[in-house]
Amino acid sequence: MAVNRRDGIELGVAAFFVVAAGVAHYADVKPVLAFAVAAVAIAILARLVGGATEQLGARVGSSAAGVVQSALGNLPELFISFFALRAGLTTVVQSALVGSVIANSVLVLGLAFIVGGARNGTQRFDSPRARTIATLAMLAAAILSVPTFAHAFHAPAEAHARTLSLICAGVLLVLFFLTLPAFLSGGEEGSGRARWTLPTTIVVLGAAGACAALVSDWFVDALKPATEALGMSEAFAGLVVVAIAGNAVENVVGVQLAAANRPDFAISVIVNSALQVVLFLTPVLVFLSLFMSTELTLVFPTLLAISLLLAAGISALVVYDGESTWEEGSILVGLYVVIAASFWWGA
Repeated sequence: MAVNRRDGIELGVAAFFVVAAGVAHYADVKPVLAFAVAAVAIAILARLVGGATEQLGARVGSSAAGVVQSALGNLPELFISFFALRAGLTTVVQSALVGSVIANSVLVLGLAFIVGGARNGTQRFDSPRARTIATLAMLAAAILSVPTFAHAFHAPAEAHARTLSLICAGVLLVLFFLTLPAFLSGGEEGSGRARWTLPTTIVVLGAAGACAALVSDWFVDALKPATEALGMSEAFAGLVVVAIAGNAVENVVGVQLAAANRPDFAISVIVNSALQVVLFLTPVLVFLSLFMSTELTLVFPTLLAISLLLAAGISALVVYDGESTWEEGSILVGLYVVIAASFWWGA
């Protein structure tokens, strides 16, 4: 079965708000209005990608679908970070990259546990696979933090921050390609009840992901005057606002899947997104900065690196047993609130 009338209406509404966000951006309307329209467009696109991802998961299984969805969902981070680097906003880029990892592995995972636990009780997922993902996330966070601690503790490597950052970025990329086959296999089998044809699913996923990237860029552009008016630090804007806006797709999809009692698929979508930011997006941006006027290294503000390690460690603890409850979700959300609050005044 192809797209039905309801699907067509959702596609039309999404297209309308994307166009409206573009008009608001290029017509230089008030930043608050442009921000609101872009936020609505992102939310609708997130719902659209969520529906398309479930259709894909019904055919190819949760693991492969989660990797594809996470890749599309991370397009906003790529666009936002690229343009921010061109503008010289290194702090925003660093905070947004780390914030994307923390938001997914702590906030979104916590919300998914809360919603899934409240609706379905204790949820169980593929424990060995979850442990592998959690271990890899902790390893990646540790590698990402080494240049920061070399700088903070004035190690001899401090004078070679760029070279050390390139070495760490190269190792992360190698890990990404080595582990990709494992993430493309396993997980839930397809249900065989997909309503959309495979070409339709792929087209919708691709178009929605691209539109989400564009709208997220407009969203951040409209957000900057608001952050200045509020006295919000660049670190907080990147860590919280940009990261959550750029991850709106995974935020909605992960919680929806947990509510539907599909914890394996939910964790695949949520954690794969965080891993792709660490293992692929961040090192790619480090190498791209070699050809730009703004240098991007992995020397983050110290509190940012510590927060990353805390997030990776705590999230690993709560998934190692292969079970999730709303109480564990509350702990994760509480940790995120504390981390976010610590960056309101800068880092």
